[in-house]
Amino acid sequence: MRHLLFFFSSFAILVSPARSASRSDAGGSFAAERPNVIVIMADDLGYGDVGCYGAQAIKTPNIDQLAAEGLRFTSGYCSASTCTPTRFSFLTGTYAFRQKGTGIAPPSAPAVIKPGTDTVASLLQKGGYQTAVIGKWHLGLGDPEPDWNGDLKPGPLEIGFNHCFLLPTTNDRVPQVYVQDHRVLNLDPKDPLWVGNKLPAEDHPTGISHRDTLKMDWSHGHNGTIHNGISRIGFYTGGMAARFRDEDLADKWVEQSNQWIEANKGSPFFLFFAAHDIHVPRMPHERFQGATPHGFRGDCVVEFDWCVGELMKTLDRLKLAENTLVVLCSDNGPVLDDGYQDDAVEKIGDHQPAGPFSGGKYSVLEGGTRTPFITRWKSRIQPGVSEQVVCTIDLPASLAALANVALPKTACRDSFNVLPALLGESGAKGRDHLLQQDNGSGNFGLRMGDWKLVRMKNKGKSQATVTKKKRKSNERLTALYFLPDDPGEENDLSAKNPEKTKELTDKLEALIAAEGSR
Repeated sequence: MRHLLFFFSSFAILVSPARSASRSDAGGSFAAERPNVIVIMADDLGYGDVGCYGAQAIKTPNIDQLAAEGLRFTSGYCSASTCTPTRFSFLTGTYAFRQKGTGIAPPSAPAVIKPGTDTVASLLQKGGYQTAVIGKWHLGLGDPEPDWNGDLKPGPLEIGFNHCFLLPTTNDRVPQVYVQDHRVLNLDPKDPLWVGNKLPAEDHPTGISHRDTLKMDWSHGHNGTIHNGISRIGFYTGGMAARFRDEDLADKWVEQSNQWIEANKGSPFFLFFAAHDIHVPRMPHERFQGATPHGFRGDCVVEFDWCVGELMKTLDRLKLAENTLVVLCSDNGPVLDDGYQDDAVEKIGDHQPAGPFSGGKYSVLEGGTRTPFITRWKSRIQPGVSEQVVCTIDLPASLAALANVALPKTACRDSFNVLPALLGESGAKGRDHLLQQDNGSGNFGLRMGDWKLVRMKNKGKSQATVTKKKRKSNERLTALYFLPDDPGEENDLSAKNPEKTKELTDKLEALIAAEGSR
């Protein structure tokens, strides 16, 4: 009898996960599977920059394969058209405009996300996941400012990550060092690191005083301290042993990610792989230089594609691909000249970085926030194309549902559980509305179904348009577009549709005034 009881109880344990996995609801049905999760976020990658979204001269075989094996979204968004607010919203599930200080972070910004804030990492940590962020951070460190020579607290480890290996700001801002967990890596105490916003000495080399020494010239704004032949925003001295070479960033992110995945392969893990490509200064590794006819910008897209391929090889080698949900996205749309003379404009040719959309980085037009968005989970997602509206801000609520972790009522205030849509469930719906912001100027976009409202408070603000059609600086402050017929947002229909304009305007005002939308 003991043998029979052992047999039947063992059999029940073996079949239970399979039964749970067959259910299609979005709550506890996936918890038994507990897939690993990797979010790969590119930087400034446009909708039209990769092959599976229409690029011709730029070859992206690894991203294309990911799309062929998973679900490619034609209405996948980030929540803001610049990096810091999108990253804030992705981690916290809350629109960045709801918190002050979420614009593009300066070099010595304090931690933007405070300890105690629920994040996608802390939620998955509660669900038994090991968590790590590797790559660009740009959400500030320390309080009230970073202690570059001491413990950089608070930071990722105080908001749900078990491990971090970071580019602390963004690479056009100082300093060019790695941060591992709470410390600057390889920092020599005898050569302390100083970071500031004022010239440290009259003879300190900058992009202005030593412009003839630069290997990449600046076009606007990026003319502070020179490192590796490139001048940056801000000033710093010291820390020579800790400084990195721009060309090695992508290799370092892949190396560190592969090591961490290998070390945590025995338990469910969440990795936020935050690439710096294709942000300025665009300085790809030598083996990628000249890979495209579009200069270093195109070459950096190829380098990013290589990173994706290397991570997928690691999953295959460790036999983890079948049980890993991979999400590929971008933090905002594309931009050409973003402060350096790197031939992005001169060598653009017929390439359309934003695809059929107008605008780009810094813009609330579609090109600013509609980006490549792909999900792959080999054992769960049927390959295909989805027209459902999904956004990076929804990943906290969706991944919490995946891990069967309850969301506190006051957490992730604008994050919706769109997990069924992310997984391509039959009949699943994505968002019915999405608010889009820029860097915090007061310009907003609101998509509801097929309609898009654009409200611009800053009438003459540059929108960093990357399409050939230039938008006039005296453009209407409020405009209404019907996206199926006008993806480029060229034909304002607000005068012909006053009721629809009012409906979306009222909705936008209500969303802005509310504490949250979930």
